[in-house]
Amino acid sequence: MAGKFEVKTAKDGQFMFNLKASNGQVILTSELYKTHAAALNGVESVKKNAPDDERYERRENKNGEPYFILKAANHQEIGRSEYYSSKAAMENGIESVKKHAPDASVVDI
Repeated sequence: MAGKFEVKTAKDGQFMFNLKASNGQVILTSELYKTHAAALNGVESVKKNAPDDERYERRENKNGEPYFILKAANHQEIGRSEYYSSKAAMENGIESVKKHAPDASVVDI
């Protein structure tokens, strides 16, 4: 099974998406978008930018847990990961996004 983007409506009526790996695990979550079309544009931006390692900003939260942010060419955030237990696990998450995003299907939830 390949990766997939799941587009859904948030509680406040805005739209967002999750990129899920082939095992069903969420590997990237979008920001909120005002329209469904804008969320789909975000999906396309992830597909386009995911293979480029320079688009990933590696960070740590205040508890020292690593996570990453995927940014577009204009430096705008298009998705972020969950928190990881180690930098190695975070790097595996980035590789998973690179692998799954470009050819992932899009499903409305």
